[in-house]
Amino acid sequence: MSGHRWAARAAAGAAAVALTVTGGAVAQADDDTASLGAEQIADRSRDALLKVSSLHLSARGSVDGSGDSMSVDLSLDRDGNCAGGIDMGEDGSVEIVKRADDVWLKPDRAFWETHVPIGGSTFDAILDGRYMKAKADDPRLLSVTEVCDLDTFRKLITDNRDAADRGTLTKGRETEVNGAPVIPVTRAQGDERVTVYVATEGEPYPVRVTVQGPKEKGTVTFSGFDRPVPAGTPSADETVDVTALLGRSVKPV
Repeated sequence: MSGHRWAARAAAGAAAVALTVTGGAVAQADDDTASLGAEQIADRSRDALLKVSSLHLSARGSVDGSGDSMSVDLSLDRDGNCAGGIDMGEDGSVEIVKRADDVWLKPDRAFWETHVPIGGSTFDAILDGRYMKAKADDPRLLSVTEVCDLDTFRKLITDNRDAADRGTLTKGRETEVNGAPVIPVTRAQGDERVTVYVATEGEPYPVRVTVQGPKEKGTVTFSGFDRPVPAGTPSADETVDVTALLGRSVKPV
């Protein structure tokens, strides 16, 4: 599982915890989030996340029991704009900028060697440290462009709304994340535990999610709620337009 797919999986875990509720009215704004029950906290957290227009997502962890560390660091919005990067450890890393209909990617050499064993060295030589620019709707890049769209994560939340098996939901003791008060809500299902730390001051955003299981371990941090994604894009001198060069030898990334 590649880094961007791990980020999507982690976000799905966050959605699963936030949606371990059966519906009902959202708690009133003047309620103390920390004093609510686990289901009410999860309900408020879900709705707060659904309302944001943009956010920053930072994920760190390992998947598939391999122990290999991966990380994702992205600012993204509901218009499909994003900026950041994915680091897959020994499998390479890639910087990403997506704006409107265009996407810029800067893979490192390890990425090319791992994901494009036939022809990857040629692309690496052509780029020579520059970004490759392509259309965001190119089917070979969809796994990147989809993770750059905040609506992808909102859909995960919506699709999990009616999940039949949500596991056991419990509320922990109030603590802090980055100096701000939060209340943890944990979903336990089999050997997996997913904990969402919900802000108890201001909007009840989910600010951190931890995943603990036999095959996946990691932490996802949400921040920068409603802050615009940086609008800058690589200059022409930093870019090679490879739309015409993308061929069958390049597998989906």
